[in-house]
Amino acid sequence: MAVDFDGGLTLSMRATDLDRTIAWYQTVLGFTLLYRAEQMAWCELATPVGKVNVGFSESETVMPGGAVPTWGVTDIVAAQAMLAEHGVRTDGDIQHIPGLVKLLTFYDPDDNAMMFYETDGAPA
Repeated sequence: MAVDFDGGLTLSMRATDLDRTIAWYQTVLGFTLLYRAEQMAWCELATPVGKVNVGFSESETVMPGGAVPTWGVTDIVAAQAMLAEHGVRTDGDIQHIPGLVKLLTFYDPDDNAMMFYETDGAPA
């Protein structure tokens, strides 16, 4: 029996400060706060990708790692410039795998890794 997915995706991560995290995701990535549940120290933000949300659980400490959301963009060079404008730390320059993809790893204030990708043709 197959799972019947509804097309939604919520990426769950931890944050040490929900106020700072919400502000960062709104300012840097343009996400929209859907709700904040104080009783469970949780918030959820909508992304520009249909039915893909990011949720954060507040925690005293955060171990970097876990989910690595990878967001498709149409112009990775422009995305890299936007990150630089906001002083966002990246993991080096854009990686280019010719004929497949361009990748750029970057980090939020709690060192959660994320990536942008730009498709560079179809795999053979």
